[in-house]
Amino acid sequence: MTRVLITGANSFVGANFCKYSNFDSIEEVSLLDKRPEDINYGNYDVVLHLAAIVHQSNKIEEEEYFRVNRDLCLEVASHAKKSGIRQFVFLSTLKVYGGFINSSELRNENSECFPDDAYGKSKYAAEKDLKKLEDKNFIVSIIRTPLVYGEGVKANMMSLIKLVDLLPVLPFDKIENRRNLTYVANLVGFIDKIIEKSASGVFIAMDMQAHSTTEIINYISESMGKKVLLVKLPGIILRFLYFLVPDKLDKLFGSFEFENNCTRQQLDYQPSITTEECIKRMVSFYLENK
Repeated sequence: MTRVLITGANSFVGANFCKYSNFDSIEEVSLLDKRPEDINYGNYDVVLHLAAIVHQSNKIEEEEYFRVNRDLCLEVASHAKKSGIRQFVFLSTLKVYGGFINSSELRNENSECFPDDAYGKSKYAAEKDLKKLEDKNFIVSIIRTPLVYGEGVKANMMSLIKLVDLLPVLPFDKIENRRNLTYVANLVGFIDKIIEKSASGVFIAMDMQAHSTTEIINYISESMGKKVLLVKLPGIILRFLYFLVPDKLDKLFGSFEFENNCTRQQLDYQPSITTEECIKRMVSFYLENK
C-alpha cells in the first residue's frame, strides 16, 4: 500500500486529492503548525508538496515568494530524502514559462522557461534545486499546471460564473484566444498516474483541449439555462483597458496555450472529464450554494 503525505494542509488541490485519488492512505500536514524537520516522514512513501504562495491580491514581497515556494519546499524535500521517502511530487505552474512568446509553436514540457513574475520565478527556482536532490532512491516529479478549477474554487472561473449570473450582456463575443485549464479531478488523475508509475521528470497536467473565453462563457450560460448577449468591444476601448489593467485583460483576451503529448504518452493517461462537463458541475455547485 502506497502511503501519501500532503505537505500543505487545507488546500483546494489537497482536499480534492483526498476526495478523488485512487490511493486510500493519505494524510495532510500543515507547515504553518509543524516545521519540516519535525515531520515523521518514515510513515510515508510519497510526499505531495502543495504548500505555496500563489498570486495574491495584496502586495507580497518577492523574497516571501522565494521563502515559501522555494526555500520551504527544499527544506521539506531534503528532510524527506534523508528519511527514506522514495518520491517527491511538486506542484508547479505553467507560469514558469513566462507570458507571451513570439512563436507559432506551442510550448511543452521541454520548452525553455523565462518566468517574468515572482510566482513563476520562485516556482522555477524550486524546480531547479529539486532536480539536484534527485537520485536513484529519491524520485522527483514536477507537475506544471495552468489555472486549476472545480467546485468550491474561488479563482477566475468562479468570477466568470458570477458575471454570467448577474449580467445579461457581456463584452466577450468572438474572442479568438486559446487558454488551457485543469479541472481538479483531472489533475488528481495525473498525480495518481505519476505516483503509480514512480514517474520522474517534468509533466504538464491539463484538460484535453484549450478554449477561448467566448466558448467558456457559452458553456456557463448553457449550464445555467440563461441567455446572455455577447458583444464585441471596440479596439480603442480594449486598448485603453489594457493600458489600465493589463494583467486582468490578458486573462480574458490573451492566449496561453500549451501541448503535453510527452506527459500523456509517458503516463498513458488522458483526462476523462471534458471542460464542458466540468463547467456544468461548477455551475450546479454554484447555484446550490449561492
